[in-house]
Amino acid sequence: MGFLLIFNGCFMLISGVLSYFYQDGATQGIFMAGIVTILSGVTFRFITKDFRKEIKKREGYLVVTLGWILMSASGSLPYIFSGAIPSFTNAFFETVSGYTTTGASIMNDIEAMPKSILFWRSTTHWIGGMGIIVLTIAVLPLLGIGGMQLFAAEAPGPSADKLHPRITDTAKRLWYIYLGLTFAEALFLKLAGMSVFDAVNHAMSTLSTGGFSTKNDSIAHWNGNPLIQYILTFFMILAGTNFVLSYFAFKGNFKKILKDEEFKTYLLNILGITIIVATVIFFNASLSKEPTTLQVYPYPMIYGELESAIRHGLFQVVSIITTTGFVSADYTLWTPFITVLFFILMFFGASAGSTAGGVKFVRYIIMIKNGYLEFKRSIHPNAIIPVRYNGKSVSQDIVFNIMAFFVLYLIVFTIGALVFSFLGLDFMSAIGGSASSLGNVGPALGQLGPVENYDSLPDLGKWWSAFLMLLGRLELFTVLILITPYFWKSNKF
Repeated sequence: MGFLLIFNGCFMLISGVLSYFYQDGATQGIFMAGIVTILSGVTFRFITKDFRKEIKKREGYLVVTLGWILMSASGSLPYIFSGAIPSFTNAFFETVSGYTTTGASIMNDIEAMPKSILFWRSTTHWIGGMGIIVLTIAVLPLLGIGGMQLFAAEAPGPSADKLHPRITDTAKRLWYIYLGLTFAEALFLKLAGMSVFDAVNHAMSTLSTGGFSTKNDSIAHWNGNPLIQYILTFFMILAGTNFVLSYFAFKGNFKKILKDEEFKTYLLNILGITIIVATVIFFNASLSKEPTTLQVYPYPMIYGELESAIRHGLFQVVSIITTTGFVSADYTLWTPFITVLFFILMFFGASAGSTAGGVKFVRYIIMIKNGYLEFKRSIHPNAIIPVRYNGKSVSQDIVFNIMAFFVLYLIVFTIGALVFSFLGLDFMSAIGGSASSLGNVGPALGQLGPVENYDSLPDLGKWWSAFLMLLGRLELFTVLILITPYFWKSNKF
C-alpha cells in the first residue's frame, strides 16, 4: 500500500507539471497533494520495512480492497487542495468513479475546471483501467510469490489465462499493450481533429472504458465530426476485448482469436443490437409526420439520415456494453424501447480480461450452456455431461462460482436500488443508478441520465454509489469476503 501511494503521488506530480505549463492556478494544490501522498507512502514503507514480504490469499484480498480505498482517498487530495472540488464527499466520489472507470461525475461545468484537474481526472481512469495493483506488480516486482494472489484478487473473473508463467511478466505485457493502444488512439484522435490535450484525455478514458470527457457535452461536442466517433467506437471495442486476445493479435495468432467463443459472442451482440437500435431510430423518424431531430446538447442529429442513425446507434451500444459511458446523444429520448434495451445492456459488460465492468459475456455463455444441459440431464439423469467452453470442459466449481456471482450481483443490484429509493430517488433513477454504479457504466436513467450528473444525489447517496462502484470494479467477492466471519476466523485460508 505504501508503493501504491508513491505511484499515486508520482502521477499527481505529472499533473502538477502540466498545471505549471498551462498556468491554470492549480499548480500549488496539486504539487502539495502529490508530496503529501508520496511522503505517506514512504512512511508506510519505512514502518513495514522489517516485516516479512509474503502475501497469501487472505492478505491479497485485504491489500486489494484497502489499497483501492486508500488510493481513492489520496486521489481526492488534488481536487481538495486545488479548490476544484472543496467537498471531501464530492471529491471522493469523483475519485472512486475515476479509479473504478465508472465515469459518473458531480461536475456541473467541466470546461471551467483547470486543465490539470481534468488531466488528473482522466489519469485516475487510466490507472484504474488495468488495475492499480497490476501496475505495482509490473513495475516493482518486490512482492515475490504474493504477486499471483494480488493479481487474482484484482481480476477475479473466470478466465485464468496467463501470457507468461511469471505474474510480473504477465502484468508487464498487459501494460505494454495498454500503453501502446493509448498512444495509438491519442494519435488518431489528434489527426481526426481533436486538440492534443483532448486527444490524450479521451484516449485514457477510452482504453480504460471510463468515460470522463473534457467537454460538458461529452462526445456530442464533436457530433459534427463523424470520424472522431468512429475512432472512439473502434478503440472502445478493443478496450472491451480480453487483453490476452490483443496480445495474441500482436503475435499474429489470429486463429486463437477467431476460435474464442466470448469474442465472437461479444461482436455478434454489438452487431445485432446496433442493427435493432439504428432501425428503430431511422424508422421512428421516417414514420413521423414532420422531420424529427433529436436535440443532443447544442447539436441536432437528424433521425432520418441512415448514416447518422447507424453511427449514433453503434456508438451508444458500444459505449454501454463496454461500460465506457461516453455520450453522443440523449438516448432516453430514443423511444421507451431503446431506453429499456440500454438499461438491460448495463448488465452485460464486455469480455473477461478487459477493462470493462459488468457481468461479462463469458459468464452468460457458461450459464446459458449449463441451463441448456439441464434439459439433457433431466432426460438422462445418470449421464455426465460437462459444460464446454472453447472446446474444453468447464469444472463444476467454476460453473457454481459463476451462478453464485450472478445471483449475488442481482441481490446487490436490488439492495442498491432500494437504498437509492429510500434516499428519495424516483423508480427510474433508483434502478438506473444502482445498475450503472454496480456495472461501472456511468450515465444511467432519470435524474442520473446521460445529460445529467450525480451532483443531485444527497451525500449519503454519493457514498452508497461509490461503494457500489468499488463492489462492481472488484467483482463483488473480493470486497464482500472481508465481511464474512470465515475470512477472519480461518487459519487455513
